[in-house]
Amino acid sequence: MSFFRRLFSSQSLPKPGDPPASPAKSTGELVPITPTQPSAAVQPPTPPTEPMQRPTGEPEQRPLNGFSTGSLVDGVTRPLPQDALIDLTGNEHLAFGQATDVGMVRTNNQDSAFSFFSAARSAFERPDFGLFVVADGMGGHHDGEKASALAARSVGTHLLTKIGMPLLIGDDHFNDVPITEAMNDAILKANNEVVQKVPDGGTTCTAVTVIGDMAYIAHVGDSRVYFIQREKIERLTRDHSLVERLIELEQLTREEAEDHPQKNVLYRALGQNEDIEVDTLTRRLPPRSRILICSDGLWNQVDDTKIRDVINLYPNPQEACSELVKLANNSGGLDNVTVILLQLPG
Repeated sequence: MSFFRRLFSSQSLPKPGDPPASPAKSTGELVPITPTQPSAAVQPPTPPTEPMQRPTGEPEQRPLNGFSTGSLVDGVTRPLPQDALIDLTGNEHLAFGQATDVGMVRTNNQDSAFSFFSAARSAFERPDFGLFVVADGMGGHHDGEKASALAARSVGTHLLTKIGMPLLIGDDHFNDVPITEAMNDAILKANNEVVQKVPDGGTTCTAVTVIGDMAYIAHVGDSRVYFIQREKIERLTRDHSLVERLIELEQLTREEAEDHPQKNVLYRALGQNEDIEVDTLTRRLPPRSRILICSDGLWNQVDDTKIRDVINLYPNPQEACSELVKLANNSGGLDNVTVILLQLPG
C-alpha cells in the first residue's frame, strides 16, 4: 500500500476542531497515522523510525563459531567476568517451553509458533542452536491464521537452511553472512510469500535465533520479546502500533494508551506492503537468564510485573508457559495467546 511509503512523510496534522478519526476495525486493519494536534504551538520532534536497528556501517560483533566472550555495548565487545559466562562445553543446555491458546472470546486461533533446538557434544565442537518464531495473524476468519502459519514456516525454513544446517554439519560458511542480516532476509522473504499467497491477510512476525549464549532478534509488528533476569524484566522490541507512535510523539501517555480505542492498530506488519522494514537486535544472554516471545494476547491481558513473577515462580519453562496462558485467560482471554519461553543454563 502506498500509504506506508508516506507514513512518516511531512504531511500536515489535522487542524484544531477537525473531527477525530473513526476507530479502526477490530480485524487488525492497518491504517495511516493521523495523530491529534498537540496543544503546544510547536510539534514534538519525530524520533528515529527504527531506533533498535544496528547503525549503518557498524560491524556486527559476532561470536566466533557461535561462542561469545563479551557483551555488546555501543557496538563494542567488552570483556566479562569469568563467572558471568555460560559453560558451553558441559552437559547443561538451553531449555524452552511453548504454549498457545484460542482464548476465551475468539472462535479460531490466528497465532502461530515455531520452535527448533539442537545440542551436541563431540570432538567437532559446535554451540547449541535454537530458532523460535511467534506470528500473530490478522484479517478474515481464515486469512489471519494462514498468514501467520505461512510466515512462521517461511522464516523457520529459511533460517534452518542458511544457518542451522550449515552449523550442524560443520560448514563454517554459515558465519559468512551476519546472522541478523540472514534473519532480516528471512522476514522479507516471508513478507513476499504472504503478499502473494494471502492477499487479504497480514501477520506480525518476531523471530529469535540463539547460538551459544547470543540471541539474534528480528521483529515486525506488536508481538514482543522480553528479557528476564532475577527481578528484572525488559522489553527488547518496539511495538509497530499507532498508540506506540503517538507515545513517541508525546501526544499520548502510557496510561492513556491502555484504554485507547485503536490500541491494537498496526502501521507495520507482514502482508500489507511489498516493501517492509525489519527491526534487528543482538543480545548476549547471561547464565540463568530467560527470553520470552509472546503475542499481544498475553501482554494486553497481563502486566509485565505479573509476567516476571510467574516466570520466576516456575523453574520449568513449559510449566511457566502454561501458567502464563492460564493467567491471560483468567484476565479476560480477549485474544489468542501464544508464548515461547527460553531458559539459559547456568
